Formats: sequence, C-alpha cells, structure tokens
Amino acid sequence: MKSVDGRQWANREDLIEHSGYSRDTLRKLWSARKANGHPADREFDGVMHWDVQVWDAWFVRYRQRPRDLSRVDRSGDPDEQLAPAGQARVLGVDPSRITQYGKNPPPEWPDPVRVEELPTRTREYRTRAQLWAWVDNPISGFGTTGGRPSGPDPKIRAANEKAPDMRVRLAAEALAAEPGRKAGEVAEALAARHGQSVDTWKRLVTRARKLDQP
Repeated sequence: MKSVDGRQWANREDLIEHSGYSRDTLRKLWSARKANGHPADREFDGVMHWDVQVWDAWFVRYRQRPRDLSRVDRSGDPDEQLAPAGQARVLGVDPSRITQYGKNPPPEWPDPVRVEELPTRTREYRTRAQLWAWVDNPISGFGTTGGRPSGPDPKIRAANEKAPDMRVRLAAEALAAEPGRKAGEVAEALAARHGQSVDTWKRLVTRARKLDQP
C-alpha cells in the first residue's frame, strides 16, 4: 500500500491481497468499469493505484446489487459432472450462455472438473456444487439486470462469435516463438502472463495448432 496525503492507495497486487479475489476477476471488474462504475485509477511511478477507501465503498455497493436467482435449479447430486446443456438447465439459462462463458468467462466462473476433446471442439464439465457456489457468490454478477455480468449482450453476441479470438493468436505466436516447447508448458506461460486458467490456455493452444494444419 502507498500512503499519500493520509489516504491509502493500492496497486493491483495490493487489491488481490485486500479483496481475496484473483487477478483475473479484478481485471474483469476494471475492464467493465463503464458499466459497473469501478473507481478511477491514479498512477504512481507509472503503476496504476486505487484509493482503498473509495474502492471498498464501491465494492460493497457492487456486491449488494439486487439479484434474481429464482430460476436456479438446486436439486440433484452436487457432485454430478454436467455437460454444457446440463449446466444451462441448472442455471436456468439458454445453452448459448454457457458457450459464451467459455469464450468470455464472467468473474469467478469455475474451471471445469473435466474436459472432453471432441473432433471439432472441447466439452467442459462442471458439477452442480460448482455452479451453485458460483451463483451464490455476488461477485459473479449472475442474476443482475441491466448489465453484462449475468451474460453477454445479445445484441453483440453474433459479432463476438464471428470475431477471431485474440487469445488463439497469442497462443499461436507463443508456439511459433518456441516450436520445441510442450503444449502444457506454453499454456502455463500464457496463463501466468495473461491470466485465466492453464486448462483454458491448453485448449487455446490446441486450437492454435489446428490453424497451422492443412
């Protein structure tokens, strides 16, 4: 923490320790600042900082937004591993929402417990317990109205699906830079550099490799 004129200012690392949330979650909150009202930053020595008192007050309001979780299905075996269609039924959303979450995960979206490799895509499995814990976490934004945290804007969904995934380009560049490196090692390096899980980057590395195949 940095003290300036009697006020505490936190950089990103400080906020991770202060809030208990991951770098990726805090990055998503900052990226959506126009929609969620995230406090502005101030640079000290070229590093972004946030007024801790202001950030805390905003975060309390953010977590206390009214949410509607009435469509969530709380029945069934908590440890059952569900494919995307089953995940959608538990959350009470259209299956396309789960597909979009795979491309642009919302804050704290759980990593899959199992990934099935299909000829043209991957299928991620999550448990009911994971999904219930996620929706019950206010930071997920699930069930809010008027904002993107509960899912992608339907008006731009088609455009997003057609747009190239820049993460695949990053994976392709990493593979080209070190062609002899194992896919898992490349994925670990990309996860450390850009955030998101190693499993997510493994799938992106696989997609990047397929682009180079005739």
